[in-house]
Amino acid sequence: MITGWMRAAVALSLVLPFAAAGEPALADPPVCSAPAPSTTQPGYTVADPDCDITGTPFVALAGARAYTGISAGAAYRIEVPARWNGKLVVYAHGYRGTGTTVYVNSPDLRAHYVGDGYAWAASSYATNGYDVGQGVRDSYAMIGLFRQVTGRAARSVIMTGASMGGHVTAVAIETYPRAFAGAMPYCGVLGDTKLFDYFLDANVTAAALAKTPIDFPLTPAPDYQDQWRATVAAILPALGVNVGRPPALTAAGQTWSDVVERRTGGPRPGFAGAFAYWNTATSLAPLSDMPFLFGLYPGLTGGTANIAPGNVTDNRGTFFRSTDGIWPTAAEWRLNASVLRVRHTAVADRGLAGIPRVDGNPRIPVLSLHDIGDLFVPFSMEQVYAAEAAAHGRGKLFVSRAIRGVGHCDFTQEELAAGFDDLTAWVYTGHRPAGDAILNPKAVASPAFGCRFTRGAHPYFVAPACP
Repeated sequence: MITGWMRAAVALSLVLPFAAAGEPALADPPVCSAPAPSTTQPGYTVADPDCDITGTPFVALAGARAYTGISAGAAYRIEVPARWNGKLVVYAHGYRGTGTTVYVNSPDLRAHYVGDGYAWAASSYATNGYDVGQGVRDSYAMIGLFRQVTGRAARSVIMTGASMGGHVTAVAIETYPRAFAGAMPYCGVLGDTKLFDYFLDANVTAAALAKTPIDFPLTPAPDYQDQWRATVAAILPALGVNVGRPPALTAAGQTWSDVVERRTGGPRPGFAGAFAYWNTATSLAPLSDMPFLFGLYPGLTGGTANIAPGNVTDNRGTFFRSTDGIWPTAAEWRLNASVLRVRHTAVADRGLAGIPRVDGNPRIPVLSLHDIGDLFVPFSMEQVYAAEAAAHGRGKLFVSRAIRGVGHCDFTQEELAAGFDDLTAWVYTGHRPAGDAILNPKAVASPAFGCRFTRGAHPYFVAPACP
């Protein structure tokens, strides 16, 4: 099942709730009310934090107290157990599409946090879209807001987030290094604009192998989506990829699969099944009439992701491989000679504007999890961060765990809870937990890769059983 920020824009036709700004929720079960106009973002509304987006009331767990409200145009939730240990988890959510209603949700490990004595806090952010900077500002603000609404200050804070929330997490701990004791991004965009480079490369190599002309307009015409549909319709038959059905790969399609595998982390268990899975999935609306990766082509936005001041993608220095020999093959040279090359006009922002940069220079323990079959936010994001941390002499502060799943943010409660428990033990005892050797190609290619930390069922992951 495809999860996380793949769900993009959720229909907001339900009647939703709202709480008074800055005031804690009452103890009685809330009555859901309609979204209220944002006080900071013209045209936006803020959904009631006392109810989930489905209309289900948000009620504190047994023995805990919940606080909800709106602050600076963002809805928030806070939950504090009766026997609070003085520690706080700040949770950053993932991508929500480009709709104009913001809403807050509870973290995956809510019950685990409360059961272990941790309080947690989460923000809707004041904006949607790929606005990581706003996510950082609003998530960091939860630390002070927690003190304001509960009357108690946290002794230490753990930052965590999923998908785009992983990008928020990575930027937050570098922007405010003294505010956090540890961090747990998962399925996270830890390579900032390199995610969009991957979206570019997946599409331009598909076009080159299909011998289909392709362009990259810096200012797409109003009808460019329709032009792109026609281009994709010409590419798919040459690759053996079908809309909404498993692919029957041609020779060119198999080469494309081999290129994407190496572009997303290297040969590893279960990739063939993951490639079929993501090429069976259809893309996000309004491009849900094409296979998933084609709807992510950065040329559709001029490479801006609708947030950056220009095109952030660049593949001029990328050499695409489909084999693992020391020397490229003649076919690889031909592919690299024919692929469309794109030059960036903007870069990852060193502050909180556009697409914020991740330096990979943590000052605190960071433990991350990633599905090795995720082709939305690929496993290579972990490798980018690990390499940057090592280059900064901070490699010992980053632990990555590979999970044998194919979905996006496809983790079991056991996997997440084990990661959180090991991270917090590391933070408070200094004992660094185990992880996977994600920068070692032989380890990644091993049939046992991902077995050590995978817990529970991942039914869509197809590979020989772990030894």
